[in-house]
Amino acid sequence: MDIVQVLMRGLPTTISLLLTATALAFTIAFIAGISRVSKYKFVRVGTLIYVEFFRGTSLLIQLFWLYYVLPEAFGIRLDPFLAGVITLGLNYGAYGSEIVRSSILSVPKGQTEAGIALNMSSRQQMFRLILPQAFRTMIPGLTNNSIELLKGTSLVALITLQDMMYWGQNLRGADISLALPVFAILLVMYFLVALPLILLSKYFEKRASRGVAST
Repeated sequence: MDIVQVLMRGLPTTISLLLTATALAFTIAFIAGISRVSKYKFVRVGTLIYVEFFRGTSLLIQLFWLYYVLPEAFGIRLDPFLAGVITLGLNYGAYGSEIVRSSILSVPKGQTEAGIALNMSSRQQMFRLILPQAFRTMIPGLTNNSIELLKGTSLVALITLQDMMYWGQNLRGADISLALPVFAILLVMYFLVALPLILLSKYFEKRASRGVAST
């Protein structure tokens, strides 16, 4: 039996899940991160509740709740892929929002004062002055967040989504003696998928450090 060939069946699903969930997580991270520094208290508090809930509860429980509990409790049935994307997006979006928030707060207050002097609205200050500067700082952290998200994708096998881990578990279930080679190969495959993200993270970290050094 060609173990690699069987595991490769799940590679497109793993990559599709990674890309889609990362896009959702980045979107949520930006919205929640900006909301955390909103001048409106109810926005800040509402976002804080979301962030702390998803950071403080298990990703696995969140996944099971969305896929198994929603149909029983509310009659809402989600496709395994959609359930995986939503859960990963919400969970890692919560973590990413802290990166966005801290990057925004790291921009010197003098920039806000300059915006006020130029008669800019709060919205203009955020999108024209603060975010362009904070973006350089947040990108390495968000890239690292996407690496963590990739690791989280392995849990979707537990809701029957046929990713690499799903096929690995099938092989191990069919022949327990294959456990060592299967999981050794899976280890390498996940690393190879993560490698471009790791290199991107290091690249952005260098760019960010050069930008800080030059200011």
